[in-house]
Amino acid sequence: MSRWRAAVVASYAASGIAFATWVSRLPAIRDGLDLTPGGIGLLLMCMTVASFISISASGLIVLRLGSKLTTRIGSIMVGLGLATVGFGASIAANPLVVATGLVIVGLGTASWNTASNVEGAALERALERHIMPRLHGAFSLGTVAAAGFGAWAAAVHLPVFWHFLLAGLVVSGSVVTAGFWFRADQFALAGRTYHPDQPDTFEDPSTGPLPIITPEQQPEPGKNAAPLDNKRLVALAWRDRRTLLIGLLVLGLALAEGAAGDWVALALSDGYGQSDAAGAVGYGLFVTFMTIGRFAGTVVLDRFGRVAVMRWCSATAVVGLALFVFSPVPWLAFVALAVWGLGASLGFPVGMSAAADDPVHAAARVSVVSTIGYGAFLCGPPLLGLLAEHFGILHSLLAPLALLVISFFLAPVSRKRSTASAETTNPR
Repeated sequence: MSRWRAAVVASYAASGIAFATWVSRLPAIRDGLDLTPGGIGLLLMCMTVASFISISASGLIVLRLGSKLTTRIGSIMVGLGLATVGFGASIAANPLVVATGLVIVGLGTASWNTASNVEGAALERALERHIMPRLHGAFSLGTVAAAGFGAWAAAVHLPVFWHFLLAGLVVSGSVVTAGFWFRADQFALAGRTYHPDQPDTFEDPSTGPLPIITPEQQPEPGKNAAPLDNKRLVALAWRDRRTLLIGLLVLGLALAEGAAGDWVALALSDGYGQSDAAGAVGYGLFVTFMTIGRFAGTVVLDRFGRVAVMRWCSATAVVGLALFVFSPVPWLAFVALAVWGLGASLGFPVGMSAAADDPVHAAARVSVVSTIGYGAFLCGPPLLGLLAEHFGILHSLLAPLALLVISFFLAPVSRKRSTASAETTNPR
């Protein structure tokens, strides 16, 4: 069990490392290619479109390949994509090569993240306690570590190619190795509940303890079901009322998180007259308190349950965001960022857990909620930019605040459901 947990943590941390690696060297990529801000935007759009395509298909991919193989393939694609970006930025000096690498990164990352959430949800059910927030906290720690290494690499003028090649090898190697201890596919194929105190058995409610299906004994994922069956599972997930409501719940909190990443520094600069350095400190404050909230989330969720915690998160994010927009003095805006970060910390991880309550439908439902949540991450900030053109950066942030109010009232849909009580869906 400890190896399974460590393996899933490694997968999340590696995803954070991959993300922060290319973000931390974006200025070097811009300078190496002599790009304008518009050119950088077009490059990032390549990855955004690829990510959205991948996340939309991730449910089918995980159902067909299983979470272990999807995670491994995704991490290898990300490693290859990083190396391609590095080659295009510092050796070939060709924007098309960089764009190709970012497309590969986007395609690999999105499906990998869905598979990791399926694996994490299976581990959470096995442990019978909330650990998804800490898994997402591992992602945050990975971003911090990679950002620190990226800052050092930039300071010593380490070529982007060698930096990205090293990061790609670390990311791919760690996840491929971690995959040896993944067990969610056994979980889903057997349709049984894993018991930590009986490490050699699964338990079926009707027949009692049964041996674990070993990798040699497992049917190949998707072999016993026609491709149409997997498509039908995903289609049913998109029509499942609870899944869509969970997605809407996550939407507000995910947009609150994504808006901070793209607009906090600029809002502090333009709205409160702060320096660029102060803007970076403000975002660092937000990320720090979001990470604290994620690592504290396990204890809080175990004690108070999902519904109360999600209401608290939504309300706290509303208070923090409103205080940030309407703060009369700059120092209070920094306090607001800490409150905002705490409020936004648990929305995405708890949404993933809620979507995966039924292990049979976990992959399809997690992909639906992920698509909605990542849609907020990918599409929300650019839309806020359009609002900022007309209303200013600070007041454009009232849009996610409105969605957070909706998330507050939707909190009950996250209530934990046992497999036995979960609705069964007729594939016909």
